[in-house]
Amino acid sequence: MRTDLTIEDLDGFLEEPVVAALATLRPDGSVLLSAVWHEWRDGGFSVWVGGNDVKSRHLRRDSRASILVAESTYPLRGVEVRGTARVVEEDAFETAVRIASRYLGPEDGDAYVRSAGGNEVTIRLEPGVLRAWDFSDEAELMAPAFPSASTQR
Repeated sequence: MRTDLTIEDLDGFLEEPVVAALATLRPDGSVLLSAVWHEWRDGGFSVWVGGNDVKSRHLRRDSRASILVAESTYPLRGVEVRGTARVVEEDAFETAVRIASRYLGPEDGDAYVRSAGGNEVTIRLEPGVLRAWDFSDEAELMAPAFPSASTQR
């Protein structure tokens, strides 16, 4: 497994519409994991959430957060970022449309955000700690579970 990678080492992985897991802290200190749509832009993650969403409420109280984006198919690339998140209202609608369009396409992404009823905010999480990995150098070991691994070597 290749570790200590940069985002650029992942060959465009974060351009793909992979659902991420965002971790925020509940008032009792336990972790809430939420599946989220995201984008990697300008050295950090932007995540679309509603203005009164539980994730934004958590982050307004305690800004510590983590996000994990990982493939479940070969070559099993992934990124984890831990840091301090900001709740952003400025340009939230435009950011939300851009993010939703990654997953649904431009027309449906715009329509989906409009149907959400407004009051959008985004969460911005820039790396305090960034960890990235890629299993592509273990193709022989991966081939039984991921047949495409043997053809990609």
